[in-house]
Amino acid sequence: RTVVALGAFAWQAMLPVIADAGWLVPRPRPAFGHAAQVTFPARDGGSDLRMYGCYHVSPRNTNTGRLTTAMLHDLLREAARSAGLSPTG
Repeated sequence: RTVVALGAFAWQAMLPVIADAGWLVPRPRPAFGHAAQVTFPARDGGSDLRMYGCYHVSPRNTNTGRLTTAMLHDLLREAARSAGLSPTG
């Protein structure tokens, strides 16, 4: 299982959702950053969950070059591989 959080707001919003759904969220809470990743172990011994951080695809981030097409594609390919999917392109 893999999640991509688009932006710091989504990253922070996902942490309590992940905890409520049965995964262990480390303390201190993992920090957001582009290509940041954290693996949350399941409390019941089930499957781990991995979350990737990605700068939001807003005009501000894309027009200033903070997030490039290559950065987004690289991160999505990595997340797809993590999820057991075959990324293309």
